[in-house]
Amino acid sequence: MTTEMILSNARLVLEDRILSGSLVVRNGVIAEIGEGNSAKGVDMDGDYILPGLVELHTDHLESHYSPRPGVRWNAISAIQSHDAQIASSGITTVFDCLRLGSDEDDGFKMGEMRAIADALAQARAENRLRADHLIHLRCEVSASDVLEHFSDFATDSQVRLASLMDHAPGQRQFQTMEQYTLYYKTKRGLSDEAFAHFVQRRQDASARYSDAHRTVLASACAERGITVASHDDATLDHVAEAVGFGVRLAEFPTSLEAAEASHEAGMSVLMGAPNVVRGGSHSGNIAASDLARAGVLDVLSSDYVPFSLIQAPFVLADEIDGLDLATAIRLVTATPAKTVGLDDRGSLAPGKRADLVRVRRETGVPIVREVWRQGERVA
Repeated sequence: MTTEMILSNARLVLEDRILSGSLVVRNGVIAEIGEGNSAKGVDMDGDYILPGLVELHTDHLESHYSPRPGVRWNAISAIQSHDAQIASSGITTVFDCLRLGSDEDDGFKMGEMRAIADALAQARAENRLRADHLIHLRCEVSASDVLEHFSDFATDSQVRLASLMDHAPGQRQFQTMEQYTLYYKTKRGLSDEAFAHFVQRRQDASARYSDAHRTVLASACAERGITVASHDDATLDHVAEAVGFGVRLAEFPTSLEAAEASHEAGMSVLMGAPNVVRGGSHSGNIAASDLARAGVLDVLSSDYVPFSLIQAPFVLADEIDGLDLATAIRLVTATPAKTVGLDDRGSLAPGKRADLVRVRRETGVPIVREVWRQGERVA
């Protein structure tokens, strides 16, 4: 039996323009888009209709699973709580980040991330989820056990993206010691001597493991068709290394030089939507808006605040001359979808999945009024 939904009197945010008109959904797929108001269907009262947002990098599930140091919440409950916030923010496709490679910071044991992935599969099978959840493996290449952790996911088809990270001090995200000292010395209350030992351990582990682990992980991802992301590239050498590993997504480059080189090499440059909303990086690195002004920002990620993904495009369109809303919305819809090979979603076009978000926004923070995934109302 055919199911049909018509949304009329809407501002439809297409990839290249905003069209005042109506949209027809049949059997979970966009069937027609028309200009002008339709006498049929549900009146959207002039609200925006956007494609469902595509989130490639969020650590938000982790905060539900481990809401306090040493606390572990029921995985299904944590997933449902995370999922509800994701969907109500207009995100219909989300890549949940799972950390691989242990150190003294996270406290996650071997098998914990595997258990969360199993819980995600169970939640999907039991029809508990509003959004479409896939997995992004955040691989800490300087950790001695990252390959062992990665082996837990050797046959998991949920894995569609993997990032190669090295958070050792003195490079990439922490090129200077000021922010690293705040993160690890001040917050932990370490003495000067203890902090010096901590830094040395991290640098030694990076020197010992990072290069070899990057090579193994990039090769394994290539064999399985998993999109590879670099992380915190700061120099042209970092970018050249990423190109050699077949990286398609450059996450959070820390310098304009690295962002420009990544963009020119054909990688999608990703920055945090919280960076846009706050007006700068919390780590003291380059502002996402500066990359947007330079024309080298391709994708936004909510990172640690889900609602920032719907808010940031409106901020950019307001603040940056020459950047219109349709272009800004591509940063959270069409481009991330294309980067990871999800060609069935990310834009309002006949034949695409009817992943839709109804947004009202006059000034300030936008309001998400309704969300559909494959034509079914989920928020």
